[in-house]
Amino acid sequence: MGRQREDKETRYFVDIDLATLKVVGWNYDQRNRIVMQDPENPTHHRIFITKGQFNKLEKKNMQVNG
Repeated sequence: MGRQREDKETRYFVDIDLATLKVVGWNYDQRNRIVMQDPENPTHHRIFITKGQFNKLEKKNMQVNG
């Protein structure tokens, strides 16, 4: 994931495939751009999380995947 601008309009999210119950990705973007994004697949659902939760997810991912 490339570093993007983070400010008060930044929103953090996790995308889940409801058919398989697997995380298909996580990221963050500016609020106005997220509104215009359509899911890649109709079974994908986006869950918004806090910056702290996002940071913990990235940290855990680095520990597991190096």
